[in-house]
Amino acid sequence: MAATTALWSSLGFDAQRGTLEGQVEQVRRLSALDGCFADADAYAAALAEGDPPIYATSGAEAAEGEGQLHYVIGSIQPGKVGQEYYMTKGHIHAWRPAAEVYIGLRGEGMMLLEDEQSGECMALPLRAEQVVYVPGHTAHRTINTGSEPLVYWGVLSSAAGHDYGAVAERNFPLVVVEVDGTPQVLERAAYKQLLAEKQP
Repeated sequence: MAATTALWSSLGFDAQRGTLEGQVEQVRRLSALDGCFADADAYAAALAEGDPPIYATSGAEAAEGEGQLHYVIGSIQPGKVGQEYYMTKGHIHAWRPAAEVYIGLRGEGMMLLEDEQSGECMALPLRAEQVVYVPGHTAHRTINTGSEPLVYWGVLSSAAGHDYGAVAERNFPLVVVEVDGTPQVLERAAYKQLLAEKQP
């Protein structure tokens, strides 16, 4: 019983900034998202102007073992590379059956979900007071489509782990871009074709 009570914890968090009390904040800058944006020229141009922070996470791994949970609070800054909104690298869980729940706290965004086995991909809204369920065997990426930081919780199995390499190899077949001032979901291949046609 003593081992169980030692795991009890209570932490404060800042829902506006997306930080968790006493936890180290992991920051990803634009340079860490090489290959994520469909518009490679716009990415190179943006990186030439600087390396701004795109998103940050503060996580708690209170316990390991069967039945235990980890949780993380994340925040994505507003902005775009070309027409593509700022996003996370995206990942799939190293332990593929692990699901995850995302809970929106602030801002407006979307999540791309891709079934690893079927290749089916969809975009779901993620905003304040909204929940997105990510099933096992599903790659996922979070995107800020608003004008303020997108802040959210992620709750997952302590055994889940993160596999970024699988997503980096395939990327997602959908992109979220700004068209006439609003976010639109497009096929990546079709969007890249549009970009190629605009080249002089």
